[in-house]
Amino acid sequence: MSSVKISDLCKSFIPGKRVLDELSLEVGQGELFFMLGPSGCGKSTLLRILAGLEKQDSGTIEFDGVEISNLPPEKRQAAMMFQNYALWPHLTVFENVAFGLRIMGFRGSRLNEQVSSALDAVQLADFGERRVPSLSGGQQQRVALARALAVRPAVLLLDEPLSNLDARLRDTMRNEIARICRERNQTAIYVTHDRQEALSMADRMAVLKDGRISQCGTPREVYDHPVNRFCASFLGDVNFISGEVSGDKLETGFGTFALSGNCAGASCGAIRPERIRFVSASGGKNAFSAEITGGTFHGDSAEWFCRAGEVTLAVRESAPPERRAGDKVFLAFDDGFLLAME
Repeated sequence: MSSVKISDLCKSFIPGKRVLDELSLEVGQGELFFMLGPSGCGKSTLLRILAGLEKQDSGTIEFDGVEISNLPPEKRQAAMMFQNYALWPHLTVFENVAFGLRIMGFRGSRLNEQVSSALDAVQLADFGERRVPSLSGGQQQRVALARALAVRPAVLLLDEPLSNLDARLRDTMRNEIARICRERNQTAIYVTHDRQEALSMADRMAVLKDGRISQCGTPREVYDHPVNRFCASFLGDVNFISGEVSGDKLETGFGTFALSGNCAGASCGAIRPERIRFVSASGGKNAFSAEITGGTFHGDSAEWFCRAGEVTLAVRESAPPERRAGDKVFLAFDDGFLLAME
């Protein structure tokens, strides 16, 4: 499997408006790498350029140190799995999976072997003679994945492959795709706007905004230590607490707290709702009084809205007890959880 190096990639569809803006990135061999961002940030365009389906305006792409920037799609050893699966309804499952192999010149036992191996990998070994319309959405998704795997690509490209599935099936297929990629040591670049997919599956991930990478790292690094407000908000719910920043301290109307991270240029603190907890009394470190103004019960957890001074904070609580609007409570958080933010 190949490593991927992208250098200074630029792409515009409208003159003067870049969809990708000098984007550079490296993906390691066998890595399951996620590109995460809102609609229009350039992530699908990047995937299509890697596949050779779009041409970059400038910049270079290397697979395992070999530049493939100007090669046609069939010469790149990259396979793409599309959001809508793009299966042939009049062909059997076997023939759909074999399609790319036939184009590559595979015939006879070699073709049969690679189709069977791909169908085994997605647990559809007995579905070869079935036709696509007879399959469920999840089974069609597996066929599309098998077709991409059958050509044994150096790089597997996945463009929001789970977006058409229901929630339960999405969870199952997340695990299946991650399992297959890791068992095969498959280098894969996966595009999504779903933060749960990225956080639960990725070895590493990049957050894109306006054609640029805002942050790159492991899911835990990006979630726990976002570099700006956009990354903090896009990866999950977050409280932004305004106040006066003095050195590494944030002075608010309900207390003064230590900030974590780079405080230069900081104007507020940021903290995830699950990092704030209910405590029995004030007086402890990073503790303060508040009043519950409302909440939402989710069964195994609840989201409470608590007013402290002039600030309303979201607080996420597991196995929540009964609480009501108007209750006076004490809240606290551990050192290191209040992040300095511009």
